Amino acid sequence: MTVIDVHTHMLTREYLYLLGENGGPQYTREVTRTGEDVICMHGAPFFTITTPMWDYDQRIKDMDAAGVDIAIVSLTCPNAYFGDAETSLKAAQMVNNSMAEQQTIRPDRIRWFASLPWQYELLALQELERTIKSGAVGIMVIANISGTNLTDPAYAKIWKEIDRRGLPVLVHPATPQGVKDMGLDRYGLVPAVGFTYDTTLAFSKLILDGFLDRYPNLKLIAAHGGGTLPYLAGRLDQCHANLPAASEVIHEKPSEYLRRIYYDAVLYSPSALALCIEVAGSADRVLYGSDYPHNIGDMAGCLSRVDALPSLTARRIRGANALRLFNL
Repeated sequence: MTVIDVHTHMLTREYLYLLGENGGPQYTREVTRTGEDVICMHGAPFFTITTPMWDYDQRIKDMDAAGVDIAIVSLTCPNAYFGDAETSLKAAQMVNNSMAEQQTIRPDRIRWFASLPWQYELLALQELERTIKSGAVGIMVIANISGTNLTDPAYAKIWKEIDRRGLPVLVHPATPQGVKDMGLDRYGLVPAVGFTYDTTLAFSKLILDGFLDRYPNLKLIAAHGGGTLPYLAGRLDQCHANLPAASEVIHEKPSEYLRRIYYDAVLYSPSALALCIEVAGSADRVLYGSDYPHNIGDMAGCLSRVDALPSLTARRIRGANALRLFNL
């Protein structure tokens, strides 16, 4: 059975240079006390730079070793959300072009999510059109776009076009809004806690705002098993039933909307994966992912936890669901 990794990242060294030159003062590249080369937001480290992030030969070797057949690669945060319009577009295009090229070179191993300069509507729509023609199988978006919500009216035309096409969208976290106030600059708390919080907050807003009703054709994938959404599903329902503000827009329970989205299996315990499947309502809504090549990624481990599930469930999550979702 084909194994498809839907949450795995690549970039280019040119992208890192562009980010280093144009990302400040918000984004900076620094070396930690332990010698790690990291990207920070307001001084809070949120990803460690590793050579496999631009080395496709190494990626294929690691995929072979882990038993992964196809990687649907995406640009990690902060994606293209920095600099002026020209810089943002350049950041998106240089990585999109690299991924398109690798798909051409390795058509049996690589597919890709397109990144867009979401802050600049016309440029984003043009890049969406261009990348779909170039072979992108979905769209990548960060759970907050430079501190703004995905439900912001400024993005409505972009979402409308993605919805018209019925494209899969990987919603990936970044440093959450209020990162400085929450003191996430110590102890590695951005990847450990901040990312899951960012995903949880973004999808809670998408659900309660009626976004999923406005765009019924979207195929949203919540990164990292939906953050803490599976754990909070009952609490969201309880608030919807008892707090007027939580039912101001939607009438169905939030847990019903949680069955409309997809989740990756980037989870680090069998019990967390089991809860994710339960809240998703079906194993058909869960997809294998690894978060490779981030230093907390776990290509083999994530797959082993999927393989420990009942055989039919494992078969769906390993690749059958992705084959269907992405029309591969």
